Amino acid sequence: MRIAILDDYQGVALSLADWGSLGADVHVFTDAFDSEGEVVAALADHEVVVAMRERTPFPSSTLGKLPRLKLLVTTGPVNAAIDVDAARRLGITVCGTGYFSYPTAELTWGLILSAARLIPQQVDSVRHGGWQEGLGTSLRGATLGVLGLGRLGTAVTEVGRAFGMRCIAWSQHLTPADAQAKGVTYVARDELFERSDVLSIHVVLSERTRGLVGARELGLMKPTAILVNTSRGPVVEEAALIRALTEGSIASAALDVFDREPLPSDHPLRSLPNAVVTPHIGYVSRDLYEVFYRDAVEDIAAWQAGTPVRTIS
Repeated sequence: MRIAILDDYQGVALSLADWGSLGADVHVFTDAFDSEGEVVAALADHEVVVAMRERTPFPSSTLGKLPRLKLLVTTGPVNAAIDVDAARRLGITVCGTGYFSYPTAELTWGLILSAARLIPQQVDSVRHGGWQEGLGTSLRGATLGVLGLGRLGTAVTEVGRAFGMRCIAWSQHLTPADAQAKGVTYVARDELFERSDVLSIHVVLSERTRGLVGARELGLMKPTAILVNTSRGPVVEEAALIRALTEGSIASAALDVFDREPLPSDHPLRSLPNAVVTPHIGYVSRDLYEVFYRDAVEDIAAWQAGTPVRTIS
């Protein structure tokens, strides 16, 4: 049996689980694929594929070109980049793994503090022989706005309250009572953008949320405001955000997610001085990766035994 482990950017997959127990030929891919043709060519001889979250898409067109594929394991319990219905029609079993979201909430605060206190600029100054660079801003008494008050958004507001921030939130299905139960003030949609000193996005990408934050919404924000996105890139209209950062209509953005990933080397967000960018590492932590790969091995062993677990339907 040939197993492909995809998008292992750090080259750590083999060290975090007992792949040898499967008695299989395991092939690790550390670089992202640029096209469907590359995916098909690389995976044509593999019966099992382990996908890292949504890094490599598996639409029906790709799945249909992989006749040897019998098991597709995704890290995490769901994967919007896999056409599960098509997999089922083609006789491909799709399984998931365990997951926990607190690493993303932690990174969100790393990004907020980096943008507010100009940490990347200060580090860069010291490394190049300089000293203090610019004036950061403190957070106590500022308003933290959260777009989406689910599990992640709630975790972010808990830290915000510990910092002494006023926490407000809006999302399509959020009610004032639900927000109040979480210690957060419900506001109308436009008010969220108008009042937030820090606006953090925590909604799932869907047709309803794609482009949810566009030129109009960015135009409502304070010129001193910080936009943070650890959700999905297309929730924010990228061109409008770049324009807002270039023109200074908002102070800065702290981003872990982008329309295209990996981010192209010549992308303007890499060079804008008021953009703090990280390479989609919200969930990239050793303890979560250990869960991902340990569970992936368990999924494959169970499938080999004819009793697949954690199947996704």
